Amino acid sequence: MYEAFRQTEETMVKVSLALDGEGIEIDVPVGFLGHMLELLLFNAGMCGRIEARGDTHVDDHHTVEDVAITLGRALKELWTSRQIERYGWAAIPMDETLVLAALDASGRGSLSWKGCFPSPKCGNFDTELIPEFWRAFSREAALTLHLQALSVDNSHHLAEATFKAVGRALKQALKSSERPSSTKGAII
Repeated sequence: MYEAFRQTEETMVKVSLALDGEGIEIDVPVGFLGHMLELLLFNAGMCGRIEARGDTHVDDHHTVEDVAITLGRALKELWTSRQIERYGWAAIPMDETLVLAALDASGRGSLSWKGCFPSPKCGNFDTELIPEFWRAFSREAALTLHLQALSVDNSHHLAEATFKAVGRALKQALKSSERPSSTKGAII
C-alpha cells in the first residue's frame, strides 16, 4: 500500500493505493469528484482509500486540487518503486463524447489538455476544475499526460470519459515489465 497525506489550513487529504487487493473507498465532500475518483481507480485496476475534508463552504477548488496533489504523490511512490511498462493510452467513448488519454510515466510531470466543456457546471460542480485536477495530478505523479476531447456531447460525459481514459492508460503503463523502462537505465 502506498500512502500520501496533505494538510493545510484549507484541506486534509489521505490517500492509500495498491495495485492488488480489493475495495475502493472514497470519502470526499465533493460528490461529483468522489464519483470521478471511483471511476479512475476502478479503471486503473487499483484498490485504495481516498479521504478528504475541505473548505467547500468557500468552493470546491482547494479540495479538488489537494486531492489531485495527494493522489499524484501516492501514485508516484507506487510507480517509482517498480519496473513498469511506462506508456499507456486509451480512447474512451461515452455516447457522442470521445476522449483520448496518453501518458508517459517519465518523471516529468506535465499536462497537455485539449477540450472544452459545453457547460460551466455538472450539477453544482465547476467543470473548470477538471483540467485543474489533471494539471496538479500529472505534476505530482511525475507523469506526462495528454488529454484530448475528440468529440463532446455534454459536460458530464466529457468529465467521466477523462477519468476512465486516464484510469485505463494507467493500468497499461503501470504493468510490471521484465525490461527496463528506458534505454537510459533510469527514468527519474
